[in-house]
Amino acid sequence: MNRMKRTISFLLIFSLLATFASCSARKTGHGRRTSDEPFKPEKDDVIVIPEPTDPYVTPEPDDGITDLTMFIDRPGNEKEYDNRIRELIAQMTGVRVTESYITGISAEEAVGALIASGNLPDYFYGGSEIHDLYTAGDLVAWDPYLDIYPNLRELYSEAEWARFRQADGKIYWADVFDNHYEKDTSTTHTGFAFWIQVRVLEWAGYPKIETLDQYFDLLEAYTEANPRMPDGKDVIPYTCLCEDWRYFSIEMAPMFLDGHPYNGCVSVDVDPDTKLPVISDYNTTDTAEAYFRKLNEEYENGIVDPDFAVQTYDEYISKVMTGRVLGMCDMYWDFGYMAEDSFSLTPVNDPYGRTKTLSELGCDYVPLGLVAEQGMEQRYHTYEEMTDYSSGIAVTTSCTDPDLAFRFLNDILEQDIHDLRFWGIEGYDYLVDNNGLYYRTEEMRANWNDYSYRAEYTCEYFYMPQWAGMSRDGINCMMPSDQPSEFLAGKPEPLINCFKAYGVNNYVEMLGSVYNTPDPWYPMWTWSNTLSTDTPHGLSWDYMNKCKHEWLPKLVLSSDFDEDWDSYMRGYEACEPQVFIDMAQKEANDRLAGW
Repeated sequence: MNRMKRTISFLLIFSLLATFASCSARKTGHGRRTSDEPFKPEKDDVIVIPEPTDPYVTPEPDDGITDLTMFIDRPGNEKEYDNRIRELIAQMTGVRVTESYITGISAEEAVGALIASGNLPDYFYGGSEIHDLYTAGDLVAWDPYLDIYPNLRELYSEAEWARFRQADGKIYWADVFDNHYEKDTSTTHTGFAFWIQVRVLEWAGYPKIETLDQYFDLLEAYTEANPRMPDGKDVIPYTCLCEDWRYFSIEMAPMFLDGHPYNGCVSVDVDPDTKLPVISDYNTTDTAEAYFRKLNEEYENGIVDPDFAVQTYDEYISKVMTGRVLGMCDMYWDFGYMAEDSFSLTPVNDPYGRTKTLSELGCDYVPLGLVAEQGMEQRYHTYEEMTDYSSGIAVTTSCTDPDLAFRFLNDILEQDIHDLRFWGIEGYDYLVDNNGLYYRTEEMRANWNDYSYRAEYTCEYFYMPQWAGMSRDGINCMMPSDQPSEFLAGKPEPLINCFKAYGVNNYVEMLGSVYNTPDPWYPMWTWSNTLSTDTPHGLSWDYMNKCKHEWLPKLVLSSDFDEDWDSYMRGYEACEPQVFIDMAQKEANDRLAGW
């Protein structure tokens, strides 16, 4: 089995390398525009938008277009080569980018093979693996291009750009998400929360759920009254994930239950007298012990999925897609988008032959910001942008024309191309009312929720720089999902009823986190993500994670929780966590001093 998996991995890596090589060979010219040219196609660059009677005819590729390649260190759906909107963007910019994702192998394996081969793509988007390329000298510094391309410079303030600088004083990558133009217009909470299906809340009369005990009491009561789906399959009251790095879905909860925001590796309080950050370890608190004790009890009660400790990510997602899972603790980006699309399309037949979709049954999820004790404030949602300084998009030294690569990143931030990326083509993908407000018909929304349609007809360049917030026209939102009318349009009736019952308009309001401006040290995980085992605190951090990955599932499965908790704590202390905590304290202090 291991040999088979390794063979498949090598085959996939080989295909990625071949893709980068072939795309590089297709380069036929330079970009259309220089930095001082206005953002309009030249007169001889006719962009052919098809007539409404035949809206899906792709424009002919322009012979002057340069093909660039991009590697993305996560699973995804690749676009068709002659994708309609990608061709329009290519005609406007002179650049077409072929994106490649990983499938069936780890990012570490794929990136290791890329570095060893020396055949890197033009663009690289990655997490912690991006530091391997930096260490190998395979990345192009952004600094000279930020002085040339104003749209890139505008993404961050000088102080924020400074936090991207590496040991040599230069910038090699940038985060592409959570930049809000003018203001935060988010309607969807994409981060960590305890999620629950709206049918469970409706059944209980839409109660206020604040604590872990209230949450599991409701799941127990609902399961007892409604043990099966309409098609006869058993519901799964609660599940979670322990596979690989995704074990954060059970590991992070104590931090949030104590009312802290998502600093990731540590909890941070502010000393009321000195106003300085005070670092603490959320893994060893009374709340952490109480949380895992509760999961252990619920496992014994049959509420926690018996397979939670051994299921793969794909198995986990597959369960969620069936609508059988009533609740889980996770980040929305890990399951939410897929579930939302799936639930609105998946039919379920009851014993009487009646058919409804999972969304019509009320299987969509809403977030709950649970706390350790009733009445506590919670900070699950960050209302201002949360920049990840530890990773992002980079241009590699394999790119033969770095200026063109950076120029393209600049150009796709222009409003008309940004609209093409996320709204589409006016008249085909969205309409404009008399007040200038963008909107979509039901058919248009269905198209953009369909993966096959999006592969052929949309081109978000999703892992390249982008804006959320307000459009430069002052009327619309950069993202359709943030447009209030678009967010609610097409939402299933059970979800709308849930929002109405709680007096809210979207997921962010449903969560109801306390609004606070992020502190200068926030988030600390952008520091811990860069650590290696070459330092004592990095080694401690590595040992801590391995210890938790081994012990946390055991605690939930334990037949003697007290004894196993004590054993876990002894093993955890052997990792010398204080070495890590002390360095985290220094990092927080340094960030405050440099702000």
